[in-house]
Amino acid sequence: MRPEDVREHVVKNPFEPFRIFMSDGAVFDVTHHDSCLITRSAVYVVIPDPKNKWMVDRLAHCALIHITRIEPLNGHTARNGHASPKRRRTK
Repeated sequence: MRPEDVREHVVKNPFEPFRIFMSDGAVFDVTHHDSCLITRSAVYVVIPDPKNKWMVDRLAHCALIHITRIEPLNGHTARNGHASPKRRRTK
């Protein structure tokens, strides 16, 4: 993925939270435009401290080459903070 592709999501007005999917299966939610830093080769996502949401716990390093897709967060998340998997209809 290119830095410009990520930037499109960050600068969207009004901002819409989004999820970054990595090639190893990891996902990172960007819930505010200030919680994402873009460089030429990577994106750094702020992971907030679970007890103090205003404090940074760590930065997740997401190499652009390993970002497989970006999807908007639509508010339908599971209890663990990850999107609920879509279920296929069975006949």
